[in-house]
Amino acid sequence: MGTYQIPRNYRGESRILYIFTIKSLITTAIGAMFGSIFFLIFNLLNMTFVGIIITAFFALIGFIIGAVKIPTIVAFPITKRIGGEPVGEIIFRYIKFKRNRKMYTYTKEEK
Repeated sequence: MGTYQIPRNYRGESRILYIFTIKSLITTAIGAMFGSIFFLIFNLLNMTFVGIIITAFFALIGFIIGAVKIPTIVAFPITKRIGGEPVGEIIFRYIKFKRNRKMYTYTKEEK
């Protein structure tokens, strides 16, 4: 008898603290670092609580970019095309498209 490899589901094993995937943890940390700049500014003005709220807000934005996927809603045409894709991928493709600065158009030629 031979030995056989049994496929294993690795889907949930890259999660840290259940809600964080590695990608969402990194984007949350980047958002928190960006927000910490505002925290330092508000801390100098003796408005520490406002700085903490702004830092948490930027961390939340980073988490949304790293973890949330666009839902597929049939009523809206744009979500039919991008439904199920992560927000970070959409932002990355938009930046890449704007950086390219070339516009391609398709005209249908009849024969």
